[in-house]
Amino acid sequence: MVEQDRNTQTTTNVQRQANLIWNVADILRGLYKPHEYGKVILPMTVIKRLHDTLLPTREQVLKASDQYKEMNEAFRHRFLTQASGYSFYNTSVYTFDTLLADPANIETNFRAYLNSFSENMQDILENFKFDNEISTLANNDALFHVIQEFNKKESYLGPDKVTSTDMGYVFEELVRKFSESYNEEAGEHFTSRDIIYLMTDLLLVEDKETLTGQDVVKTIYDQTMGTSQMLSAMEERIHDFSKNAEVRTYGQELNPETYAIAKADTMIRGGNPDNMVLGSTLSNDGFKGYEFDYCISNPPFGSDWKRDEKAVKAEHALGESGRFGVGHPSISDGQLLFQLNGISKLKETGRMAIIHNGSALFSGAAGSGPSKIRQHVIENDWLEAIVQLPNDSFYNTGISTYIWIITKNKSPERQGKVQLIDASNMFEKRRKNIGEKRVDISKECRDKIVQAYGEFDNKEYFLDERVVESKVFENEELGFTRVTVESPQRDEEGNVIFKQNKPAADTNLRDAEEIPLKEDIDDYFEREVLPFSPDAWMDRSKDRVGYEIPFTRLFYKYTPPEPSEMIAERIKKLEESIVANFQALSGKDVSNVD
Repeated sequence: MVEQDRNTQTTTNVQRQANLIWNVADILRGLYKPHEYGKVILPMTVIKRLHDTLLPTREQVLKASDQYKEMNEAFRHRFLTQASGYSFYNTSVYTFDTLLADPANIETNFRAYLNSFSENMQDILENFKFDNEISTLANNDALFHVIQEFNKKESYLGPDKVTSTDMGYVFEELVRKFSESYNEEAGEHFTSRDIIYLMTDLLLVEDKETLTGQDVVKTIYDQTMGTSQMLSAMEERIHDFSKNAEVRTYGQELNPETYAIAKADTMIRGGNPDNMVLGSTLSNDGFKGYEFDYCISNPPFGSDWKRDEKAVKAEHALGESGRFGVGHPSISDGQLLFQLNGISKLKETGRMAIIHNGSALFSGAAGSGPSKIRQHVIENDWLEAIVQLPNDSFYNTGISTYIWIITKNKSPERQGKVQLIDASNMFEKRRKNIGEKRVDISKECRDKIVQAYGEFDNKEYFLDERVVESKVFENEELGFTRVTVESPQRDEEGNVIFKQNKPAADTNLRDAEEIPLKEDIDDYFEREVLPFSPDAWMDRSKDRVGYEIPFTRLFYKYTPPEPSEMIAERIKKLEESIVANFQALSGKDVSNVD
């Protein structure tokens, strides 16, 4: 796929293909409510994709099925997959054409067709819970028409015409339409390709040498894989570096329908279906003991983890032997738990790109779970960079979002430092919004962001009027010690009250100072506190170390106020304009009125 196509978000052809598929809604109208259309359209799209994928080798599979019908199931499976050219197959005599040729028996024959898929495809169909929908469609004389609509020439979905990347776009469009009609958050299911490609390039730019060598084998993990588009984009990008590289993808997904899409897409791409796991990553780790070269994910943020609470806290109690021993965030937002899980899955040379919202930068006081997690990542020198994305980059939110780049193997020049990149202005306006998504990161914008990242400098990078700014900080600059400052109780005469020969602390006057780690605490106290409160003292037993990344403050640019003369001149012109407008409306000259 050429670079230009690779970076086009929802191309015209893909949009047309998705719209053709969604035309099935006309058949479902009245039989299903709008928010239920996806129950039929999504599984039928997957089935048609599988059907068209297997068509070219169908005769070979039928021949092998007959030839090896008495053979041991494991050996038979091997011969049938060799015949199909994929890790799955279908031994049915039916195709969509022959199903339509016998409308009187279409329900029975269609079920027979689905049951003839290989065993490793059956859980995909089961997770769509499509069996009940087949009955509903058949009982209302709609099954024939749905299959007919999907069997149109223009609805062909074979990989020779519709690439895996394009199919990913089609699924994204369909899931978005389904989510909008169901009032769901579409962004929970997928991330736009322009963001994914930025993440892949940030992950891979420093690994060019290892990706272009001989016998390259790379493993990729997405802990919240949705429809697996991040995995397919990473695989695609690695093959751009080395066509012969072996890329193994692994993913876990909570939503059954999107899991089914992801697994089917993985199998068509030649991936191992056993590497796809259904269930909650937080409470049911599908890859315990695994380590990967790359982790890429966009976990839910602002979502509670109540249903995972018992398992997470049990694993937290295990300390270092568990994923969450460092700490856990508030129950209302579990995004930092996914960060800890991702870190636990990284090889010593591994790299991770993960998307967070702003709360991951600063939520939680010193000593709290979120602060401890940030402290854990920064003090271990794993946080390489954070990139602020443009607002309105995602389908379901317009808020500020950030890509964190985490690695356990920083290059020498990056050790002990964190790079922050403000790319909030590096975008192109979309001609047509998709939900909340109003901007795209074009290839030119992405290249400029990756350049800023790669040069690792305190510098601004311009693209026309747009700018990316990079700043490099020492790890310690992002940390502070929260020191409790006490002041004495006083009696009615204003005298200090002593207890056990020590001034008694007045809890109503208790305060705290957040003192940068790079500063001497005693010097800071003498300079910043004692001149204003000579009787104050520090209770160092309550010291707490905290870390936060105040992006807005660190990139703040002071704008001097407008000179008073200019303000006065502008007010004068405004007054003259008001007078002129009043005269035009009233026909009266008020210029000389006192």
